[in-house]
Amino acid sequence: MNNVSFLKCIKCGREYPATPEATTCPACGPVEGILDVVYDYSQVKRELTREALAQNQVYSIWRYSPLLPILPQGPRSALRVGWTPTYRGQRLARELGVRELFIKDDGLNPTASLKDRASALGVTKALEAGATTVACASTGNAASSLAGNAASVGLNTVIFLPERAPAGKVAQLLMFGATVVSVQGNYQDAFRLSSQAISGWGWYNRNAAINPYLVEGKKTVSLEMAEQLGWKVPDWVVFSVGDGCTIGGAWRGFVDLYEIGLIDRLPRMLGVQAAGCAPIYRAWKGKGPLLPEEEKTLADSIAVGVPRNSQKALRAINDSQGLMITVSDEEILSAMRLLGRTLGIFGEPAGVAGVAGLKRALEEGLLEPEQSFGVVITGNGLKDVANGIKAAGEPLQIPPDIQVLREVLKKRGIV
Repeated sequence: MNNVSFLKCIKCGREYPATPEATTCPACGPVEGILDVVYDYSQVKRELTREALAQNQVYSIWRYSPLLPILPQGPRSALRVGWTPTYRGQRLARELGVRELFIKDDGLNPTASLKDRASALGVTKALEAGATTVACASTGNAASSLAGNAASVGLNTVIFLPERAPAGKVAQLLMFGATVVSVQGNYQDAFRLSSQAISGWGWYNRNAAINPYLVEGKKTVSLEMAEQLGWKVPDWVVFSVGDGCTIGGAWRGFVDLYEIGLIDRLPRMLGVQAAGCAPIYRAWKGKGPLLPEEEKTLADSIAVGVPRNSQKALRAINDSQGLMITVSDEEILSAMRLLGRTLGIFGEPAGVAGVAGLKRALEEGLLEPEQSFGVVITGNGLKDVANGIKAAGEPLQIPPDIQVLREVLKKRGIV
């Protein structure tokens, strides 16, 4: 990998070789010793140019290979991950009272979430390492993305879920042939058990905060957004936040683009957590240590009481001079309806938390309506139909009688 110089601990600064099996800094430990991938930007600049991209017919995350820690001719996950659409949300912008709004729908990835980006990298690095089994703990999306990407190349997967994981996500896992372990406890319990099993049996570790390469996959959402917008990034980019990996990776993507000269300014980042589980928000707000919290929110994909990558999330917010905010479950359900009815996108609760957070931040006067905004929808609503129905309401129930139908529709102003 001529484009990668080394891995670097974000706490102590020690440097390590960028081997496929690398996890965390041995000196700082698995909690604080999170590693960054450090690129040789002079090398990347020669390969990743606007001209080269204009000629590139690969419309997936692999179009950005010079900015990814992979072997040039190495194995790849077989699914087409990435190049999801970025829409100009004009009706939604009017509803929110902002000048310009862009929505990137990452629920259109192969297993219906942004996590496919990370898992495609994880599976690729597992193949480089010669692994046969890959494992992780997840609230659902990371698991299903891993299982799908692994199935595409014949790798075995073992998945550890908290027992509250939605049925739609469990169904995906089973369909992809994963060994699914439903842990009687919360995400922290599932993570702890997965760590013991991974170290005990030598499986490849897909846990995103432990594996430094997974965040690099997530950053491709920013690379795509910037290219799709003609290299003019919005003033603010909004992400829902769980363990911190996604917003940390997204910020890294923008920084990479700035360093190699493909964009001329950096956006500010708005991180959104559910009020029922917001440890990173409270650490940012109080400028103190991160404290564990209970996981009391219907937005299961961001319900992480002990986030494993808070350092990169906080770095993204602080370095971008950004903000964090929390939203209630009711605000999340309202945002699901709003997004669906103004743009035709069905997002799961965690996937639309960014929309809810943008709305609240505007209402509180934290943001200027004349600025431009980008929001990433991180997961598809079909993964959590029960909460989709809770947000949208039940269908009309009537007998097969046209007169009854007329009366019902008349009351609704439809006829």
